[in-house]
Amino acid sequence: MTRAPSRAWAGAAGVVAAGAGIAAAEVVGVFTGAGSTPVLAVSDLVVDLTPPWAKDAAIAVFGTNDKLFLFTVVALVAVAVAATAGVLESRRPGWGSPVTALLAVACGAAALTRPDLGLFGVLPAFTAGVVGVLLLRVLVPRVAGTPEAPATAAPGRRAVLVGGTGVAALGVGLGARAVGSAGTGTAQSRAAVALPVPADPLPAVQASATFDDVDGIEPFRTANDRFYRIDTALVVPSLTTADWSLRINGLVEEEVELDWDDVLAMPQLEKWATLSCVSNTVGGDLVGNALWSGVLTADLLAMARPRPEADMLLSRSSDGFTAGSPVEALTDDRQALLAIGMNGQPLLTQHGFPARLVVPGLYGYVSATKWVVELTLTRFDADQGYWTPRGWSAMGPIKIASRIDRPGGEVPAGPTVVAGVAWAMDVGVGEVQVRVDGGEWATAELAEAGTPSTWRQWRWEWDAEPGTHDLEVRAVDADGDVQLEEPAAPAPNGSQGYDVVTVRVQG
Repeated sequence: MTRAPSRAWAGAAGVVAAGAGIAAAEVVGVFTGAGSTPVLAVSDLVVDLTPPWAKDAAIAVFGTNDKLFLFTVVALVAVAVAATAGVLESRRPGWGSPVTALLAVACGAAALTRPDLGLFGVLPAFTAGVVGVLLLRVLVPRVAGTPEAPATAAPGRRAVLVGGTGVAALGVGLGARAVGSAGTGTAQSRAAVALPVPADPLPAVQASATFDDVDGIEPFRTANDRFYRIDTALVVPSLTTADWSLRINGLVEEEVELDWDDVLAMPQLEKWATLSCVSNTVGGDLVGNALWSGVLTADLLAMARPRPEADMLLSRSSDGFTAGSPVEALTDDRQALLAIGMNGQPLLTQHGFPARLVVPGLYGYVSATKWVVELTLTRFDADQGYWTPRGWSAMGPIKIASRIDRPGGEVPAGPTVVAGVAWAMDVGVGEVQVRVDGGEWATAELAEAGTPSTWRQWRWEWDAEPGTHDLEVRAVDADGDVQLEEPAAPAPNGSQGYDVVTVRVQG
């Protein structure tokens, strides 16, 4: 009489077999591109299919760790399917292999949806399927057995066999990913960049634009490593200045292609600009201000001579992401840039090195394309950026907004500084008002304006009385338009409403 196969060992064998397949796929991915590997291809497809409300929910809960959350979910689903394949293979020999194969087919289908991958993009998934099926058939009978025959490996060797295979697969996968990343030379390329000196350099921080004596307020300048990052790139594209180029095409009189040296030779400009993600909630931190440097997009487009009927610039990233911006926003006096520098340094890789777009006044999803390689002049009635068919507004102007940075939690009774930042793109903040418990609005003190394209710090002296109080803030732009009070979620065109902070004042 034979023993029933071990479900636990069978599930473990299924997971290890699938993991070895994924590791083999990572090796192939060194040659076909990281985005073609199963986990990344599936994760990219999930991002594409995610509705706006789910995207906002993930960002609201996980912030800039939303990609890590996505990877975790994809990995857990893969583990569950692989474990099921292992158990099925032990209970009904030969039945687990089709499950593993179907998992690989799904990964290959996901790779085919990626715009930057060709037919060779399915090779990692194919490799994962072959390795996974073969290893499943080898491991399961040895460590779990079948209804017809017990496990052939001794009890003490099962852990060695499964654990050793799993560790080896992990080492191969991580090693392949490291080789793929190291082979790009992006870090060396960035380190070699010497940014051109603009004709009219601006100070790194405008002293009059910041309240240095107020603790807890967001600095006027956001440090590069603290600047928010929200994009669709699950793996940061790895480009060098040597292999980067920018093509300008579409509804133009003359197509233009520029390399890195061409951009460096053009007149350079520095521009303070506040950028905001459309997913930023009221009072959120998906917004930042930096000193950007680069070339005016107006100068770039002038070289190609756009046709009069062109009203959209469709910018494309090296990984296939697109954003549709009004041509007017790229050519008017807001000074949109093809940026190559951020706060006096070359762009960080995660912020778009070698080059990205910075368009003041527009949410990033319709303007701030990172790793940009193509600018296509077109029309809004003919083309759409990545997020528009997924339910987001086509234009995306940044709404007037304000935020309370301090105080929070508990404060002692008496004089208390309430402070934060406010922004009204392209017009500038004219006034910030604060009220307590729904009372009368009081006018806050403003730091001097940087430019209409930057946020402004504000502060207000509050005589805090014991009890629990709600502090509320709103901004008024330089034209007298007041921040919208009616609450709205980020989708489809940005959140709105007043930031409210509850403070407990000790007696």
